[in-house]
Amino acid sequence: MSTPGSLRIVGLGPGGDAWITPEASCFIAHATDLVGYAPYLKRLPLTKGQKRHQSGNGAEVERARHALGLAGDGRHVALVSGGDPGIFAMAAAVFEAIDEGEPRWRDIDVAVIPGISAMQAAAARIGAPLGHDFCAISLSDNLKPWPLVEKRLALAASADFVIALYNPASVARPRRIHDAFALLRGLKPASTPVVFARAVGREDEHISIVTLAGADPSIAGMSTLIIVGSSETRIIPRAGPTPFVYTPRGVKVPR
Repeated sequence: MSTPGSLRIVGLGPGGDAWITPEASCFIAHATDLVGYAPYLKRLPLTKGQKRHQSGNGAEVERARHALGLAGDGRHVALVSGGDPGIFAMAAAVFEAIDEGEPRWRDIDVAVIPGISAMQAAAARIGAPLGHDFCAISLSDNLKPWPLVEKRLALAASADFVIALYNPASVARPRRIHDAFALLRGLKPASTPVVFARAVGREDEHISIVTLAGADPSIAGMSTLIIVGSSETRIIPRAGPTPFVYTPRGVKVPR
């Protein structure tokens, strides 16, 4: 009788070993197999007997199926993902593969090990911009039509959410971020605080705090997380360090 395998979908955080949780480190250390996007696997030391299974960008569903196949064969697999695996990352791909794949995969011991998300890390760097109601929207139109992205942006702006924007630009779609900002500028005040947080937690980290009117969308890339404030979001200027940005816990209702 074969030994039951397991699959843990592990969040590595946005960058840096300090942001990998003890729970995630434990599962990574005890896995027989590490599966993931090649740059993420390079961050992890191999323990004795472990095998690496790396793949390129855009192969999420295939990666998930490979991990499930290994677990189904009795391996103990850590499928690693940047940030939190449940936010625009690998957890959804795994459950999609289970839903549409081999019936035996439904009986595999699968669990999600959370990680620090990019929007949490970016927010922590500058204060508390997510201190009140917010939403997260991916600007990638690889898996959904752009008009749907525009609809969700417009509704979020009209509802006065703080908006965390993931996947703002890439080589294949350099103009969508400009389209998004053109839409937002028609719906939100020019003074709205905007945060560009690039490569948070890595050596090339850079934080830029501007207003919607002064924002330059061309500085955004795939390693950039953008936070667009609500009408309540405030910037606290400081003499030397980066300003604080926060969204109050309550909303001031006009009398």
